[in-house]
Formats: sequence, structure tokens, C-alpha cells
Amino acid sequence: MKKTLIIIFGTLISILFMYIGWWLLSPLFINQSVQEEFPSGIPTESELADLSPMEAEKILEDAMEVIDEEYVEHLPPDEAAALENEIMTIAKMAPDHPMEEEMPKVDGESEWAFITQGKFQDADNFHKGSGMASIFQNGDQRVLRFEDFEVTNGPDLHVLLVENVFATNHDEIGKYVDLGKLKGNLGSQNYDLMPDVDLSLYQGVMIYCAPFHVVFATASFEN
Repeated sequence: MKKTLIIIFGTLISILFMYIGWWLLSPLFINQSVQEEFPSGIPTESELADLSPMEAEKILEDAMEVIDEEYVEHLPPDEAAALENEIMTIAKMAPDHPMEEEMPKVDGESEWAFITQGKFQDADNFHKGSGMASIFQNGDQRVLRFEDFEVTNGPDLHVLLVENVFATNHDEIGKYVDLGKLKGNLGSQNYDLMPDVDLSLYQGVMIYCAPFHVVFATASFEN
């Protein structure tokens, strides 16, 4: 009887250790497949056709609270490309945001002096831009002004002064100054230039999508 109990007890101990060993080691041998929905609730391709401009804008705003440059860089290349395509499609469906800013006021009888300008060009067949980018100066104050401006809608677009205005990706831009988010994709608008910005270092202006490193439009300054 005692021998039988010892055998049973030993068997139970062996089973317990085998279970613990399997629990500890099984993750090394078993693949776990996860297919989570994107947290922003981006619609499927079939649902895109039914979106109104305002619905597209709301989806885009919610998505960009999650998507940033770091998020995109951690995605596999094929997933990043698919996400970029979805976001760009939704952005193009969103309503335009026109701006009608006047030139900043100056004191007394002083006037704005024209420094240089460039005409916006399309980056490609999908990302299009037009209008003029001009720089004016009054004393220590300088401003970059867009007039008759229009660019394709996009997520988190920024205005950059760039060393290489003909760059097609982030690695080719060289030195740049980020003047902040684009105020609107249509109309006149102003961007202040800090006094320490050396304009001789920059070829022109670029409208640039930060999360996906996509160029939307460029304007090369006249020499």
C-alpha cells in the first residue's frame, strides 16, 4: 500500500513538473497569430465611397491622433504602404481648408521689401501644388507668404525650408527648417521666418507629410 502511494505521488509530481516545463517553454515553439483592427477605425475600401467630406475629415483627425512618424517607422514596409494609401485616399476626400491672410502690418511708413519667390510645382501625379511662395522683409522681420496657393489635402502637412528642393524623400532633403503645420490647403497665408535663418542655405519651400515622409509640392526660389 505504501509503495503504491509513493508511486502515485511520484507520478503526480512528474506530471506537475511536465506541465510547468511545458508552460514555460511552449512560447518558444508555438506561433501566436494576431489580427487586431486598426485603433482609429479606418473604413474598408468598400466603405470609403459612402463617406461624406466631413466624415472623412473626422476619420482622418482620429487616425492622426494615433499615427505619427514613429508609429509608421515601426510598421513592416508593406503595411506602412497600405496604411499610407488608405490615409491619403481619405485625406483627398476631406473638405478643403481655405485661408485668406493679409500681409502682416508694418509700423509707420515702412514697407515690405521683396526678397525672392518661387512657383509651386506638383510632386507627382497624385500630390499636386500650385501658386507662389514669396519672401518679404521689413527690418529684422521676414515672412514667407503663399498666394494663389493650392495643394492636395493630406495628413499632418508641414511647411519646410529645404536645402534640396528637388528631393523626393526625407533622406535627400538635407538641411531644413520646419515652419510649422500648413494652415490650409488653399489660399493666402503667412509663415514667420526667424532672424537666425540663413536663407542662402535653402533652395526653396516644400509641403511635406511628416508621418509618411511624402513630398506634396515644392517651390524653388529664384536666384
